[in-house]
Amino acid sequence: MSKYIFVYHGGRKPDAPDEIEKVMANWMTWFQDMGDAVVDGGNPAGMSKTVSASGVVDDGGANPISGYSLVAADSIEIAASMAKGCPILENGGTVEVAEAMEM
Repeated sequence: MSKYIFVYHGGRKPDAPDEIEKVMANWMTWFQDMGDAVVDGGNPAGMSKTVSASGVVDDGGANPISGYSLVAADSIEIAASMAKGCPILENGGTVEVAEAMEM
């Protein structure tokens, strides 16, 4: 079984306490539904910096991340199918799925 990184992009951060509670409950339900496949639930990401080979540091990036998780699945297709239930999709965000390759 391989590990896959879910990289979250975008999404809208809730403002009201009751909205925050609802969004967090949706994330917890999604993680519970995936069960043992969740290797690391991850975390949200803060402001990013992009460093180029020339040493230039820019704020943000082409598609800044808003968080990540790590899951186990038998294929990238299965991992992508799991990502379809991610709550960030309800808030205008996307989930990028990539294999965490063993070296």
